[in-house]
Parts: sequence; structure tokens; C-alpha cells
Amino acid sequence: MKLDHCVLPTKSLATARERLTSLGFTVAPDAAHPFGTANCCVFFRDDTYLEPLSIADEEAARGAIAAGNTFVLRDREFREACGEEGFSAIALGTSNTAAEHARFVGERISAGRPLSFSRPFVDAGGNRAQASFELAFAAPSSCPSFFFACQRVNMPAVDRSLRRHDNGVVGISRILATAAEPSVGEDFFTRLFRKEPDDGAGIWTLSPEHPQGGSPPHAAVWLLGHADARHFCRIEAGGDDRLRLCGIVFRTPSIDAIAERLAVAKIAHTMHRNRLLVPPAPGQGAVFIFEEVESSAFETFLGYLLFLP
Repeated sequence: MKLDHCVLPTKSLATARERLTSLGFTVAPDAAHPFGTANCCVFFRDDTYLEPLSIADEEAARGAIAAGNTFVLRDREFREACGEEGFSAIALGTSNTAAEHARFVGERISAGRPLSFSRPFVDAGGNRAQASFELAFAAPSSCPSFFFACQRVNMPAVDRSLRRHDNGVVGISRILATAAEPSVGEDFFTRLFRKEPDDGAGIWTLSPEHPQGGSPPHAAVWLLGHADARHFCRIEAGGDDRLRLCGIVFRTPSIDAIAERLAVAKIAHTMHRNRLLVPPAPGQGAVFIFEEVESSAFETFLGYLLFLP
């Protein structure tokens, strides 16, 4: 399974758009779901994206929950447990949602009924199309965070201009998660990803179902105990002992330009272990970490990008 996208609940898409734009990201036009939520996505050249998510129609969202819509229900449960801003879910790409749902049920990690839906898609030039998805859900017990397999049944081509960002970010390299007892999260992730952690280090490298030559570098999920999260990433778990998603690491050719941009905008940030860290804020529900891609790896990645639409 490969990383598809990250879901970042927010109270206001306008706030998310302002925050992400100030960080140098290009944000797509708002798009509404048929069940009361809406998003304004940030697309990357490695085919991953961020999905800031708000409640656009409370009545429709309540109706969807009553009808058993797992996505809206899990979003509501996250907001009630963690607040309106945060990092609630990661989506994993699949070509067979039905098979993933059956596997989740068999592994006893299913988080509810699958979901199929379509929504309007608008690019930067105002061109409209229809995007369709099928989702299957998983989650550890007593945890507000959730995970889902996402099959892009029909995904319109993303305008190149939406994949270009002033901060130079080209993709996502890692998702950071924390837990007071990492062994509990490790069991769940091993079932979810169908593999043991790499070298027993609490890192699961994600890869496409059918990898091809010239594919982009794979993203990974890194599960950290509270002490390691503080040491490596300056992430404070507070009093929350549950498994939770907390950070996103982005690939960029240079962090110097980003640091200069943030200083001019007076956005709080720190340098730590050769990475630039931006703490969460309204509209940015996770710690954002920017790291430089090594020159050789970046040149390989650029070669891949040349063949993208």
C-alpha cells in the first residue's frame, strides 16, 4: 500500500488556505463532499496530497452520520476528542477497496462500513470534472485517529500549476505517529500494512501495489514513543497516551528559502537535526517538518517528475 493523502481537520477552510499559503503551498479551490464536509487540497508531484477538511453543512453531516457514513462519523469523533484542528487520518492507495475491507474485518481492525462517493473537482483554471472514490476503514481500538484504503475510481488529472509550490516542496517522505506504548501501535500498523516494521525500527516503508521503474521515493510511517518524538522531532505528546498522528515530513531541495520565507512572515519555526520544524497552528493540524532531499536522490526524483502530466 502506498501513501495517498493526509486528512487535516480544521474549523475553517479559509483559515487553512491562509495558513498553508503563508507556508508557501499552492492550495486548490474548495470542493464539497455530498455528505456535509468540504476540503481545499494541496497536491504534490509524488502523487500524494494534504486534505484540510471542514464541516460545510452541519445538517448534511448529521444526516450522513445517522445513515452510517463512516468517514463523517470518524471525523466527528475525532473533533469531539481532539478539537477542531488536528491530523485525523491517513489514506492508503489501493486498487481493490472491497478486498481491503474484507482483510480489515478478518484482522479485526475494521472501523466501519465502506464508502463510495463522487464530488466535483475544480482545478486552478476553473475547469470542472467529477472525482470518484471508494474507501475502506481501519482503526485501533479506543483511538480517535483512523486510517482508510482509498481507491481512486476516477481522479481527474491535477493541473501542473497546483503541484508547484513556492516553498519548493515536491512530496511527503514520512508520516509521524506517537504512542505511550509503541508496541500497541506496532501491532496495529503491522496488520494494517501487511508487513513487519523495517529492521524492527518502528518504521514501515509504504510502496505501490505494482511498483514501476522510475516511481517516486516511497513514503514511510514512523512510530515513536513519547521520549523519541521529543528527542528527534520536538513533538510533545502531552497527556495523550493513545496512538495518534502528529507530524508530516516534506521533501524539498532547500530549506534555506523556506526559513527565509517564514522569518519574513514571522511564522514560528525552529531548526533541529538539520530539519526545519513548524509547530501546529489553526489551519495546520500537524507539526510540519521540511527536510532537504540529497542531491543524487533529488536528481532521480526530478527525472521521475518529467514524465508526470
